[in-house]
Amino acid sequence: MQHPLSFSNFKIILASGSPRRKELLLNLDIPFTVNVKPTDESFPAHLKAEEIAVYLSKKKSDAFVNEINDNEIIITADTIVWLNNEVLNKPLNAIEAKTMLLKLSGNWHTVYTGVTILKKSISYSFYDETKVKFKELDEREIDYYIQKYIPLDKAGAYGAQDWIGLMAIERLEGSYFNVMGLPVEKVYNELKRLIQ
Repeated sequence: MQHPLSFSNFKIILASGSPRRKELLLNLDIPFTVNVKPTDESFPAHLKAEEIAVYLSKKKSDAFVNEINDNEIIITADTIVWLNNEVLNKPLNAIEAKTMLLKLSGNWHTVYTGVTILKKSISYSFYDETKVKFKELDEREIDYYIQKYIPLDKAGAYGAQDWIGLMAIERLEGSYFNVMGLPVEKVYNELKRLIQ
């Protein structure tokens, strides 16, 4: 059975080392390769919420601008957690991870993923947002999660698909896949728009 989108004339490149993003794109049955360029993930201090995620996705995309081929489409993404006017990025160590999870405990936060899709003559950025409510966590639960799952590669120090996501997420408004790191429904629609 042929895929509804024809990728025969295009080479899709996912510029992310995230196993979650790879899994989500694979589940869309989209053929792709992975090519990650190390990128400085700093951003101007005046940026807020979705502006940070979009800025960083563009920054990752900029690394490919001078070497993209005509038939290539590059997807970059960045996910952040936003709580009480503060960004919770990837924790530097277990102590910072615990501090983040204590802040998230019992509260609503918003997950933003910025995505940039780059074609030879087109660069288009967008974002998705999901509101997430955590139940109250006790310190034993937080310590167990950090020691067993070592969530230092995850914004906000947690993965929705991990143990803590299974036991702590009470409510979710928006795309679950966005919380995992890629709003795949929006990505699919943008690829459809570019390819057709």
